[in-house]
Amino acid sequence: MSPPISVPFVKASACGNDFLIIDAIHAPRDTAGFCRRICDRHQGIGADGVEWLSPANDADISAKLFNADGSEAEISGNGTRCIAAYLYAEREKEKLVIKTDAGLKTCALTVHGDNQYEFEVAMGEPEVSERLSVHTPSGAVEGIPVSMGNPHFVVFANDVNPEWQKQAADIGKSGQFKKGVNVEIVVVQDRKNIDVLFFERGVGETQSSGTGSCAAAVATIASGRAESPVRVHTAGGIQTVRWDKEVFLRGFAQLVCRGEYFV
Repeated sequence: MSPPISVPFVKASACGNDFLIIDAIHAPRDTAGFCRRICDRHQGIGADGVEWLSPANDADISAKLFNADGSEAEISGNGTRCIAAYLYAEREKEKLVIKTDAGLKTCALTVHGDNQYEFEVAMGEPEVSERLSVHTPSGAVEGIPVSMGNPHFVVFANDVNPEWQKQAADIGKSGQFKKGVNVEIVVVQDRKNIDVLFFERGVGETQSSGTGSCAAAVATIASGRAESPVRVHTAGGIQTVRWDKEVFLRGFAQLVCRGEYFV
């Protein structure tokens, strides 16, 4: 009997947002289907997405992100930080440039120990739109659209609706967002701290989100509810967002394991 065909991977996590990092030479023809299978938390390895890596002339590496449902996404802030942790472990280079579909992102190492690495990532300039009312089956929901190279809709709440996941899913399905949208539910603690829940396009509820944390902090600052820097409290941990024309995201990423996935 011939051995099974296998694909090598590294699994990494940033504040509970987990990704599989794979060399793009192993990408099959049906990349979307492969990503759905390997990201399955029962029949596969389990992850929020796959970062496919390939060489780049203008960066240390190029990354192509596929969500757990097989759809493509422009960027993940946490996924980018996971890639930076992987590259640092391989090359010990403290400043890394990663090419994404949302542009070049520079990651600067600030702290490391064992398999944990803290980076501050230059996420680019955000685009903040006027307050928008989104129509859903349960009624209109007001929020602030923010682009971090990918689309976000930030909703402020005094407390969390027990059915917030359904509400967020309905917002994501709204025809007002032609390419879908990532939804953040924000409860402001004070002018330096916010609590955020995430419902990501192509994934669903996640413990954290890098671009989502940036969007939530930017919307909070832009609406006068907080001031930079903002500590973003999530189910997976705390990240810090600094907005000085460009947005900077700071937090830890952890290398979890490496292995082979049998195709």
